[in-house]
Amino acid sequence: MFRTSVRKFLETEATPFHHQWEKDGHVDRQLWIKAGEQGFLSPTVPEEFGGVGADFRYNAIVTEEVGYAGLTGIGWSLHSDIAVPYVVRYGTQAQKEQYLPGCVSGETIMAIAMTEPGAGSDLQGIKTTAVKDGDDYIINGSKTFITNGQLANLVIVVAKTDASAGAKGISLFLVEDGTPGFSKGTNLEKIGMKAQDTSELFFQDVRVSKDQLLGEEGMGFVYLMQDLPQERLSVSLTAVSNATATLEQTINYVKERKAFGKEIATFQNTQFKLAEMETELTSCQVFLDRCLELHVDEKLDSVTAAKIKLLSTDLQCKLIDECLQLHGGYGFMWEYPVARAFADSRVQRIYAGTNEIMKLIIGRDLLK
Repeated sequence: MFRTSVRKFLETEATPFHHQWEKDGHVDRQLWIKAGEQGFLSPTVPEEFGGVGADFRYNAIVTEEVGYAGLTGIGWSLHSDIAVPYVVRYGTQAQKEQYLPGCVSGETIMAIAMTEPGAGSDLQGIKTTAVKDGDDYIINGSKTFITNGQLANLVIVVAKTDASAGAKGISLFLVEDGTPGFSKGTNLEKIGMKAQDTSELFFQDVRVSKDQLLGEEGMGFVYLMQDLPQERLSVSLTAVSNATATLEQTINYVKERKAFGKEIATFQNTQFKLAEMETELTSCQVFLDRCLELHVDEKLDSVTAAKIKLLSTDLQCKLIDECLQLHGGYGFMWEYPVARAFADSRVQRIYAGTNEIMKLIIGRDLLK
């Protein structure tokens, strides 16, 4: 019932407008409010803070349906699956009461600012600092490639509170839009995900009180490492659902498209390609479902999460490329969903830790 309601909502409130949002570079903020009214945002938030206290399977359904519909501009997974859980897990009672109700209603849109111009997957290499000044911290630095960067009115900022302590010197801060010294750069122009607002963020002598520290000082890197499996699972949910939709669209296309006097679905090469893709996708779906089961039981470890992220995003890009080929020249036309899926999917192998980092995590575990 929940999946059906999410799918119908997206068909009515998002799909008809996504093309315009791609031109605008962001979705309509009202979409967030409407989604909040339906209970689609951050369903894992406890009831005392306005949520319904559901398990992560409900997040998974929303993420899957957005991916299945190809609505890559909607940053709900970043908000609900990645950013909000940090407040739930590590926030003080006051922080939860202040921010979580708005996160559930859609009035507060969250982002997390990790990546920097000189530090992508290397979190220990960040340069942004938060220097203590009495009961406050002064934040200086810049971030880039921040999803929800334009629309966000609450950002988790990863900063170094002790530059000499390495990983143990990293802390997290809650910074509100409008805080003096905090500014947003222009919306970044990307080769795909054109309706997703992705921005640079700048922090120039941004003063925040100690009450804006999220969790304990110096524990930021530990928090990030603990929460990355959920982020990578979320990326995998998008990968498999989007690949599934693209394959279904391609099957329908080859049944209609004719070449040499007959439907290209009748060609042996077409049938072999479809059979290979369906088999690989089914196998990946089974592993993904197992990872979701493990995560709901709080047993999804970082290595297993790295495996599903590596497998699912590599498969997504490979499958969509094959589907585009089966479309022929029409697959290169932006009006066809497979073309947009081709452009949108490429970043999946980069963010949430590059797939090369996933291989390192898996390889090191094998050799330890």
